[in-house]
Amino acid sequence: MTFTSLGLSPALTRAVQLGCALEHPNAIQTLAIPQLLGTRDALVCAPTGSGKTLAYALPELQRLLNLPALQAASSQHLTRTLILVPTRELAQQVGNTLRSLTPHLQQALKVYTAHGGGSINPQLQALRGGADILVATPGRLLDLVAHQGVNLGHVECLILDEADRMLDLGFSFELQNVLDLLPSHRRNLLISATLPEATRQLAARTLQTPLFIEAATQAQENVPAIVQRAIQVDRQRRTQLLRHLIQSESWERALVFVATKLSSEIVADKLRRAGLKAEPFHGELSQGKRNQVLADFKAGRIQIVVATDMAARGLDIAELPVVVNFDLPRSTADYIHRIGRTGRAGAAGLAVSFVNQENVAHFGLIQKRHGLSIPTEIQPGFESTTGTESTESTEDSGSTEVVGGKTSRQSSSDSNVVDNADSGGKGAVDGTGGVKGRRPNKKDRLRAQLARSSGDPSGS
Repeated sequence: MTFTSLGLSPALTRAVQLGCALEHPNAIQTLAIPQLLGTRDALVCAPTGSGKTLAYALPELQRLLNLPALQAASSQHLTRTLILVPTRELAQQVGNTLRSLTPHLQQALKVYTAHGGGSINPQLQALRGGADILVATPGRLLDLVAHQGVNLGHVECLILDEADRMLDLGFSFELQNVLDLLPSHRRNLLISATLPEATRQLAARTLQTPLFIEAATQAQENVPAIVQRAIQVDRQRRTQLLRHLIQSESWERALVFVATKLSSEIVADKLRRAGLKAEPFHGELSQGKRNQVLADFKAGRIQIVVATDMAARGLDIAELPVVVNFDLPRSTADYIHRIGRTGRAGAAGLAVSFVNQENVAHFGLIQKRHGLSIPTEIQPGFESTTGTESTESTEDSGSTEVVGGKTSRQSSSDSNVVDNADSGGKGAVDGTGGVKGRRPNKKDRLRAQLARSSGDPSGS
């Protein structure tokens, strides 16, 4: 099977060979490309790391190549194809994929990337002559519109990539504002790794009589299964266990997921003090710093990246051998997105989750939702000692903060700050770690409010 046999032009097939070093399409590309060469709306569901970007990008490039060239004099600020993505890193990844193809095409296509984290002025300048394809995060796109730098009134195709993540990060309001600016007559492609109810509702109100394209499961593709392990460890000994595993199992590189930005900084610092090359990765870092961390990680200059969930999507790191859930993800769906950073493009992968008394029920829910059965193992020397006093520092035992003259204690492992810096939203602290059933419901909060107002401390 070749890309040409899927209906792509010889010129585009050659661009894939030269730009991406690919000779043969994978499962999702084989399934999706012939169908997306048509004109119907489509909902494409495929696991993270399965090659979805090329699956939708190649048909769209072929459509654009069949159109007259975009003339700057008559296309001030116009955009033909709009690709919306949730994070800066995914915007860069998609933009780089497209730009790896376009130099090998006979017709020049203008591909631009726009996201926050830097000055808007260069992006305004670049877009003056219009764009064949604009890859953007919602917040920066609306800023460009407000500065009259982009005209969305003539968009011919809208592609929502990682649509489920876009909704998870709180982009619903911005997304609706973008949709209101687009022409009603356009093609829509919705690309997603999972299909929660919110994503289904978005598809229902955005797509018209769509095709539904679902990728084969990982087992059906020629991709080794990701080995998944769960290790029981007391919360206060997780950093020790992480260091032990890195050294005893000779992990050359690992992406470690934590719940909060504070934990990201502290765990990375403790690993550095143990002699490991580690860096934090979260939404409060400058874009330059984020780019540098990723570049160093990919080049092997950094061994460990300690990241919040913003790294669970849009990061394509070739041959990343290990992903660690230092903290379990708040959303059960994010478990799949996290571990999907390893085992990409046919490489083997390992995903390790740390489990303790506080999160064992949530880990059971994760397994149930995804049809998994992962036995819990115990590392010699790290047997559970629940009930003993912790001697670990803040990242394991919680942080103390003085607020308004009072001392407040926050457990950085159990709390969960939603890292949505790209959307401009505020982080939400959830003292239960997001475990379903442990948070007060609306009725409980109303009772507590009435109790406070009436002076009844019992809340009854």
